[in-house]
This record gives sequence, structure tokens and C-alpha cells, in this order.
Amino acid sequence: MSEIAPAENELRPEEPEDDAQFADDRTLSTEFVRSVVDALDAEDAETFKGLTEELHAADFADLMGLLRDDERESLIRLMGGAIPSDVLAELDGDLLEEVIDAMEPSKVAEAVVELDTDDATFLLEDLDEEKQAEILALAPIEDRLALRAALDFEEESAGRLMQREFFASPAFWTVGQIIDRMRSAEELPDRFYEVFVVDPAFKPVGSVPLSTLLKASRETVIEDLMNSRDMRLVPVTMDQEEVAYLFEQYNLISTPVVDDADRLIGMITVDDVVEMVREETHEDMLALGGVEADTGLSDTVIETVRSRFSWLAINLGTAIMASLVIALFDAAIGQIVALAVLMPIVASMGGNAGTQTLTVVVRSLATKDLTATNAARVVFREATVGFLNGVIFAVIMGMLAGVWYFASGWGTENEAIRLGIVVGVAMIINLLAAGLAGILVPIGLQRAGADPAVASAVFVTTITDIVGFFVFLGLAAAVLLPAAS
Repeated sequence: MSEIAPAENELRPEEPEDDAQFADDRTLSTEFVRSVVDALDAEDAETFKGLTEELHAADFADLMGLLRDDERESLIRLMGGAIPSDVLAELDGDLLEEVIDAMEPSKVAEAVVELDTDDATFLLEDLDEEKQAEILALAPIEDRLALRAALDFEEESAGRLMQREFFASPAFWTVGQIIDRMRSAEELPDRFYEVFVVDPAFKPVGSVPLSTLLKASRETVIEDLMNSRDMRLVPVTMDQEEVAYLFEQYNLISTPVVDDADRLIGMITVDDVVEMVREETHEDMLALGGVEADTGLSDTVIETVRSRFSWLAINLGTAIMASLVIALFDAAIGQIVALAVLMPIVASMGGNAGTQTLTVVVRSLATKDLTATNAARVVFREATVGFLNGVIFAVIMGMLAGVWYFASGWGTENEAIRLGIVVGVAMIINLLAAGLAGILVPIGLQRAGADPAVASAVFVTTITDIVGFFVFLGLAAAVLLPAAS
């Protein structure tokens, strides 16, 4: 295969001698942010513009997140009360609401009109209805209707994720007609990768990548180029996690979105899916830690306390349950003080093992790697892993506990052996229970219609704590107390 190489004199002129010249001095280093803050404090618009005019929209959004509230207000004021639409699209959560509240509604409306439908919907969806209505009332009627329709779809659905701007062609058009249409069209999506081919009822019947289109002659009919086998239609009501699965499973770059009658109404592109997956992963990580999904670094102390209190209260309840189990064996602990030293080891090992399994399982459920087809096999595998790990650590911890107990002079050699056996058996049972809980709890929650990432950690930790304490102290009371008496 031959390649067309540029002539020597067509190479990039004035190539830098030192790679360091490629370095961007506009990155968000501490010195750069300090310079921006100084310009804001001095209300020096010219210096501020010189520092930030070359920033990428995503970096500008990150810069705004690093500033204090009063500094952000100064920034918005220096920019004439308007933040560029591409920067607004990069802001998240409470920070976006704060910036929009600081802007004039007319400025927000202008920014909304400049964006594709999906990005504009992202800007508006978390605002209260009164603020939404105020901004939409200032937008052109066509954009207003499109955005209202998008906001009517369920949150986290394909309808919210899609953009209404796309390029479609009837099957009988030629490549030349399509290219001419693209050149003359006033409104095209900012970014698209395929031409969707539709039938007379405006139902998608195939798609043609732009790369294929550009390599074909102008006389070629688009129907001869289209591919219908690899196209995946997405119903407008499909959950966004299902959409992400389709993109990952079939290596999609974009896909058409259809209504209940299978008519083309929008498209979803891979950049939207990447952003959505990042948000879903972020939410799952926070949920596993018992933190609300909308928590951010810009939250106040009161907001942060409020968001974490409920889960901490639940954890307090589970800790009380574990303490009640311990209280059942107060006599055994009173006679054999070593039990108080060793029982946290058994419980914590179970908690750690359960968390390992839980993390893998929740991720596998999200990516649909774990299904009803292979669930039994995976349950057996995790139970086996828990049992074998329990055996290994039972040998290690049983020997250490027995040697330590005897060396400390707290009991005879026979009592030390008994204690080692108790620790070992308790370790095996608790790690087996941890493996089973780590997979059965999230599967059960998912089948019950709950998010397995939200409450799984609390349930798994509770199970391993209660089983660990009950088995260890119960065995100790049954095996060690008779010998001690």
C-alpha cells in the first residue's frame, strides 16, 4: 500500500529545535492560578484575558472550580456577565448552578442556543422549573420546543442523552447530492460521524461513515454504501447504562435514536457516552462509600454533613447490632481477655474479603459481564475463593494466635492450641461468608430493582461483622471456656 507523502518543502515550517517549546505555559499550575487570582483582585481585564484566552474550555471550567465564590463572581463580571457556552458545558453540578445564577438569564439563553441539544439539556436539567422557564422564554421558539421536549424525557434515558441535530438522507440520494447538501445546510451538528439513511417513513434503514462517503464517487447512490447490519437502534426510553453497553459491546461511534414508531429523532455520539460513563463510575464509587452522588468539593460544610449523615447513621445502627452480638459473650471475653484482642482481626479480614468481591461484582453487573446465565458459576467461584483464602489465613493466624497466647503466659500449651483452632475455624467460616455476601447481596439488590452500588457495602460489612463476631466468640465459648473452668 502506497502513501502520499508531502514534498520536503511542504513540511511544517520553523520546527522548534527544543521539545520544550511545545510546553503549554497556560496549564493550571499553582503559579498560573495565582496570576489569574491577582488579575481578578485587581480587576485587570486585559491581564485576565491575556492569561485565559488560550485556555481550552475544559481547563477554563477547572480553573473556575479552583476559585473561591467571590473570585468567580469577579471572573464573571470581568467577562461581561457571560461565560462561553463551551465552558458552561464543562461545568458540573452545584458549580454550574452557581455560575448560571450569577449570569443574566438572557446571557444563559444565548449560550444555550449555541449548544447542541444534549449539552443544552445538561445545562438546564438541574435548574428549578422557574429558572428553566425564565431562560427558555428568552430562547427562539424552535430551540425552546426542542429543549422542552428533551427535558420531558426521563432522567438518565437515551432521550436526555441524545442530540436532536443529525444528518439523514433518503436511500436514493447520491454522494454528490449529500455533499452539496452538507455544504449548503445552515445548521449541521457540531460533530457527527455518520450519515443515517432513512426510508419514506423516516425510519433508519442503514448508515454510512463519513470516511466511506468521502472516498466514493459523486454518482454513487448512498443505498449502495450503507451498512444496516452493524447499526443499532436505540429507543428513546432506553436507560443510559444500556446505551453505554451497546457502545462498548459493538464498538459504536454514533447511533440513531428512535421514537415509539421507530422514526429517527436524534443521535448519540461516543463523546456523550464517555462523559456519561465517567459520571456513572463517579456515582458508583461514591455510593460504595456511602456518599451522595451530587457531592462535590464546592459543597459547604453544612451540605457535606447533611449528605453524609444518613449513611453514617445507618452504619451506626449496624455497628450497634455487631456490639449486641459481642455483648452475648461478655462472660467469655471476661475470662479470656485474648478474645478481645483477636476478634477484630477475624471481623476485619471478613470485611476486607467481602469488599474485594463486592467491588468486582458491582462492576461486572454494570458491564453486564455477570448475568443470570453465569451467576451460579460465579457464586461457586467466589465461595471457593473465600474458602481457600480462609484456609490459608486460618493456618497463618491460628499459628500466630496460639504462639502469642502461649508466649504471653496467658494459658497452657493445650489452651493455646485450642485458641489457634478457634481462630482458624472462625477465619474460614467468615471469609466464606464474606465471599458469598459479596456476590449474593448486590445480585439480590439488582433483582429487587435497587442499585447494587448504593447499599451493598453496608449490608456486606454488617454480615461479615456479625458472622465474624458470632462464630469466633461462639466457638471460643464452646471450646475454651470448659477447658478454662
